[in-house]
Amino acid sequence: MELVTIAKPYANAIFEIAQQDKSHQDWKVVLEAATSVIADAQMQAYIESPSASKQEKSATIQQLVASVIDRKLNNKENEFLSLVLDNGRTQALPSIFALFEDQANAFDDAKAFQVISAYKLTAAEEKNIVADLSAKYNASVSIETTIDESLVGGLIIKLGDKVIDLSIKARTDELSLRLATH
Repeated sequence: MELVTIAKPYANAIFEIAQQDKSHQDWKVVLEAATSVIADAQMQAYIESPSASKQEKSATIQQLVASVIDRKLNNKENEFLSLVLDNGRTQALPSIFALFEDQANAFDDAKAFQVISAYKLTAAEEKNIVADLSAKYNASVSIETTIDESLVGGLIIKLGDKVIDLSIKARTDELSLRLATH
């Protein structure tokens, strides 16, 4: 069974809990920490080891996650981590985290864009891009920038499967295609 299929009910349940008590950010932090704890090779070996009971494994994971996020986990967070471990679903934690994050971002009207530029953007340019995208999408916007020198100039802005290509490379490719067809 695909991990996303396994992860979806868990992510949906956590999202409903987060909706009820407005704890989206807390759950996001816990899921991110749990994902990083579970990703460790030594932790994987410990989880698969028959030498420790499920209760011991659960307590260890809960303590590690609590130390990563630097606070005590609440009962729901502890129960969730125990449930995932008891059901043998630790491999699905990255997918649970990703699905939860997608739902939380959609709910919060917060949008995280990926901006690809031909050069390093200045703080002022980044601020202008955030302002323009916030106005266009009527949402809180964050951007993650990467550099791709093959663009020559301009930008490519991505949000999920939506792409706004404002690069010089795209313009020259389009012009080349038009010239080739005429």
